[in-house]
Amino acid sequence: MQSDIAASQIFPHVRIVMGMVVGLGMTRLLSGVARVIQHPDRHPPSAIHLGWVLFVLLMLVHFWWWEIRLFEISHWTFVIYLFLIGYAVLLFLLCAFLFPESMVDYRDYEDFFFRRRSWFFAALAATYLIDLADTLLKGRAHLEALGAEYLARIPIGVGVCILAMVVRNKTAHAVLVIGMLAYEAVFIFRLFDTL
Repeated sequence: MQSDIAASQIFPHVRIVMGMVVGLGMTRLLSGVARVIQHPDRHPPSAIHLGWVLFVLLMLVHFWWWEIRLFEISHWTFVIYLFLIGYAVLLFLLCAFLFPESMVDYRDYEDFFFRRRSWFFAALAATYLIDLADTLLKGRAHLEALGAEYLARIPIGVGVCILAMVVRNKTAHAVLVIGMLAYEAVFIFRLFDTL
């Protein structure tokens, strides 16, 4: 019965549901960081782990910012709605993969991160692929406005994630997280600073 409901009425509804899921992810990250600060001796923090926490926090903030472009969708379907909720859920899972419910089986956050990195980087790789579909939802003009760099960053991002799943070297992971974090920040401020 979409004909009875204007697209402008559907968008806020979808955005609220996505916002709840993204909010849960932010809560998970911020609560995890607060636990690290409150009890640093219980489970010592890891710079690599905290770097990825910062990266995912930036992703969540960016996701919420760029999803405003969904207002341009003039024909909503349940499949589109389900896809967008699924994307938000995937972002939440990234947060959950960074801060477990319990640290009983792990020495510290670095041990946890390296032992569970395959789950984290598989989900992160999926976000690059899903983002392309999300961008296409906003229209071909939106995709073209992002330029060739946007299309190049998808296979590069997936490749970096596959590499990170295989490599256990801490120096390599430190370089990866610093590079990814710096690039993501520059990418956001160059292409998405103003709507």
